[in-house]
Amino acid sequence: MAAAVTQLPVTAKKPEPTSRVIFTQPGKGGVGKTAFMTMLVEWYAAHKVKVALIDMDTENKAQGSLAHFFPRAKKTNIHLARGLDQFVEALDEGIPLVVADMGASGGHVAEEWFESMYESAAESGIAFTSIGIVTPDPASVASVLDYGSFLQDRVDYLIVKNSTVKQSDFGYWDTDPQAVEFRGLFKPEVISMEYRLPDIEFEAREHGLTLNAVADRKTNLPLLSLTGSVWRAQAYRRNIYKELDRVKDLLIL
Repeated sequence: MAAAVTQLPVTAKKPEPTSRVIFTQPGKGGVGKTAFMTMLVEWYAAHKVKVALIDMDTENKAQGSLAHFFPRAKKTNIHLARGLDQFVEALDEGIPLVVADMGASGGHVAEEWFESMYESAAESGIAFTSIGIVTPDPASVASVLDYGSFLQDRVDYLIVKNSTVKQSDFGYWDTDPQAVEFRGLFKPEVISMEYRLPDIEFEAREHGLTLNAVADRKTNLPLLSLTGSVWRAQAYRRNIYKELDRVKDLLIL
């Protein structure tokens, strides 16, 4: 069961941000966090927005992590004493937008870091966008609500409804009393990520190929070179970019 999300006393008004950290919430695995983040990174590139990338996948997967798709992503171990400092130290390099994929685990470590560092970060003009991925699985919703009960109003929320099956039913997210309370308190932006054919997504992940690589025919792999696969990838890209354009205020300065 998710923790209650009742709002704590409202914090002081935040200064106008001069930089932003966009991160996926740790918690339930297998909900499509990295799949979404690869599309987000390519959306930034399409808009010619420079971002620093951090791969905080504590499982250190050889395939499927952010660094697997984007080798320039800085790999960090959040279980080290200064692992999560990469959140803000990346800003020292002069790039005001940091995109971090937290992976599935490490929630407790992230909470400890945020509790001790948030005040200094806010005073320095750093805003945070917390990305929660929900699927038809109630456990994914519970994970988002648990993290929301900790983060409270210290972040901006972007919720991604990931259709992991055709005709996905998000009834738990839509009607659960705690989810309704969460939406009422924190007014998250909500976007949709449409169902993707598993064979295309699996093949692309196995070879570290992004949506753009398939959509722009930058691969010779037989399945991903099929016109049907290319057109589907182009449609996925077109639709997720439209969704991201709607919430760009949470993703850029």
